[in-house]
Amino acid sequence: MEIDRVDGRTANQLRPLACSRSVLNRAHGSASWSQGDTKVLAGVYGPKAGTKKNENPEKTCIEVIWKPCTGQIGGTIKPLVALFLTNKFDGIWDIIFTLKLKGNPEKEYEMIVKRTLQSICILTIHPNTTISVIVQVVSDDGSVSFMLLPCAINAACAALVDAGIPLKHLAVAICCCLAESGYVILDPTKLEEQKMKAFTYLVFPNSILSGLTEGSLKMEGEPMEHAIITSVTRGAMSVDDYLHCLERGRAASAKMSAFLRRSLQPQVSTDSSKAG
Repeated sequence: MEIDRVDGRTANQLRPLACSRSVLNRAHGSASWSQGDTKVLAGVYGPKAGTKKNENPEKTCIEVIWKPCTGQIGGTIKPLVALFLTNKFDGIWDIIFTLKLKGNPEKEYEMIVKRTLQSICILTIHPNTTISVIVQVVSDDGSVSFMLLPCAINAACAALVDAGIPLKHLAVAICCCLAESGYVILDPTKLEEQKMKAFTYLVFPNSILSGLTEGSLKMEGEPMEHAIITSVTRGAMSVDDYLHCLERGRAASAKMSAFLRRSLQPQVSTDSSKAG
């Protein structure tokens, strides 16, 4: 069964992707990420001396500040269920944090992005410091869209690389949605969002990096291709539907990972040549 999409894409096809680094002069690192008409800018500041609020003598603290698009009025969202996971073993994920979220979308997005970035950053190198990540929504058709969250995570990850923050691995985020008919589509537009029964936002580790050793390509002893970092759901879906979304999302994440590596590689090569 095929589903007709307004923009002519197939169910598994993503909107056009674009990623740019070093777009802000005063930030230690920055990046923009676009998917179709949705665009998010992320700036990274730090590591800097920790404040009393974020003081931790053993590791770096991460704070995230979400800034909506100019003229955009924050509203409320239907409850979200967020799972922050480490690995899968025999089909069972190790859930390290679970939250049911409702209310102001900006605050909820800040928490989800923060927890996700904490999972991929190496926080013990610069203890008692703070890394601030500012997420600015540039374009989203003027209202709250649930595609913002994956774009924000992708932009923040690229900005961390640009700032030289040590990472365990890269990560890519994607949105899958479930139609009333039970059909799953990837990367919905705003018009498609309004017609969907349920959504899930998935964050996967970037599974294959030539610079990593074989032992590094595992999370808690499990191969990265079986891993998932964050899962956020809105609406009701069955376990089978969720696993179907997970399968579709993981397949698409490989393409997004390749795109992210291509976007980062030219500057990495330039930086290396300058260092030599």
